[in-house]
This record gives sequence, C-alpha cells and structure tokens, in this order.
Amino acid sequence: MSLDSASAMNVARVLTEALPYIRRFSGKTMVVKYGGNAMVDGVTEDFAQDIVLMKQTGIEPVVVHGGGPQIGDMLKRLSIPSSFVDGLRVTDEAAIDVVEMVLTGSINKHIVSGINAAGGRAVGISGKDGNLILARKLERMKLDPATLENKPLDLGFVGEPDIVNPEVLRNIMKSDLIPVIAPIGIGPKGETFNINADTVSGAVAAAMQAERLILLTDVEGVLDQDRKLIPNLSVAEAEALIKDGTIRGGMIPKIETAIEAVKSGVKAAVILDGRIPHVLLLELFTEHGAGTLITAE
Repeated sequence: MSLDSASAMNVARVLTEALPYIRRFSGKTMVVKYGGNAMVDGVTEDFAQDIVLMKQTGIEPVVVHGGGPQIGDMLKRLSIPSSFVDGLRVTDEAAIDVVEMVLTGSINKHIVSGINAAGGRAVGISGKDGNLILARKLERMKLDPATLENKPLDLGFVGEPDIVNPEVLRNIMKSDLIPVIAPIGIGPKGETFNINADTVSGAVAAAMQAERLILLTDVEGVLDQDRKLIPNLSVAEAEALIKDGTIRGGMIPKIETAIEAVKSGVKAAVILDGRIPHVLLLELFTEHGAGTLITAE
C-alpha cells in the first residue's frame, strides 16, 4: 500500500469514527468558554477551525471568552491600580471602563476575526447587547481576623448573572451566525458589570439548556491524588473531590461552575486542556474524549 493510500485510509477511519458523534450532536448547542490565558499568544487557528467545523457539522457553538491577562496589561499601561480579593478583580469606576474596552473591543473582535478567517460567520456581542445578561452586584463576605466577624466586601463593579435571555442568542443563531460573548452584564440602573467568564459560560449554558458546557483551561482536566487524569465524574463525585481536597485552587471555581450547569439542566460539562491542538474535535468526535466529563450521575 502506498503512503498516499495509507493516508487516505487513515482519513477514512477518522471520519468513520466521527460519524456517530456528528449525528449525535447535530443541532445541539455547545457553549465553549475560551479563557484569557489561552489567548495570550492570540486566537489559535486550531481553536477557530474547531469552532467552524463544529458549525459545519450541524453543532451550534456559542463562545464565551475571558481576558484577565489582557485587562491586567492594559490597566498597568494606563497606571490604574488593580487588586484581587479571593481571585476576583476589584473593579472601580476607572477600571470598569478599561475592562469593557478590552473585553468588548480588542479581545471580542479578535476572536470574531479569527473565526471568520477560518471560514465561519461569527458576531461579537456583550451581555449588554439586547439585555442578554441582566446582572446584579456580586456580594461577598470575608472573615475579619481582628474581630472574627464576617464583613461585606466591596468589589466595585463586579457582578453576577441575574437573568440570561436565551432568545437573543437564538435569534443570532437562526441567522447561521456564531455568537461570541464578552462577559459584561448590565445592571438594573444601566450599570456596567464585570463578570467572571466561567460564571457567564455556565449561566448561558443553563439558559440555553445546552448539550455541553466546555471549559478550556491550561491543565488536562481533573487529576486524582496520583496526578492522573479522571476521565469521568458524576456531580456527587466531583463534590466529594472538592471536599477532600483532591480538587483545589483555581480548579474549584471551574468545577463548581460545571456542577451548577449540570444541576441546571445542561447535559454534561467538560474540562479540557486548551493547549492541545484541536482539542474540541478530539473531545466531541472521538470515543476516548480528551478531558474530564462531568454528568449528573
């Protein structure tokens, strides 16, 4: 068998393996969270190509993006002080203007351009457009070590989703477009709120009753005590791993987002390593998958 024939057979094998999954997911909504850390070197061609191929195989992708590193860089360049409390950026009036500019301007349009260059038709929006994400101020309490009392934290214009209006996205998708969402919400008085992108992706997935919530990270998934990948977890198992400390640090809020989404009706959530080339296709169209899948049971 010549090399060309062998290559052709390999392509045929891959397509044959993918066919049942293409049929299974056709017409289904997939919410993909593309993190700011994954975009430090720009939108990868692999990511854009994966999103376009998902669309062309009948899947309805919705992209939610972050932008923490890029926001931090811009605040530093403009000499605007920035601090974090429990992993959340304190966002005052000066900072929220920069946050909105970076997220809805630079990053959002860069992702849209990347998807369009790969052959897709993407449109960028924020949670303010069409009242997609009605938000409320995020309330957090912190223990005062001096008095041992829980006191409220003022994080400024940091919010959380109150209502997500899925019809805004459905109308976009009916036009055969791919929505790319910047995690900015609008408050009851017209305020602009900076919202954690993981939280937005989970809320959007729940509102859309998505087939999957896909969280792209910079780790391969949930690891056990021996640092080996756990391919599948139920909600109860994931909660137990948080409780016993197996899941810790920055992975906790991602898993909590996944758990909440599944509890709210999303069929499954998956943690994937966004550094792997074409990881979305590996997860969706192969038998073994590529990360940690979290399901109700």
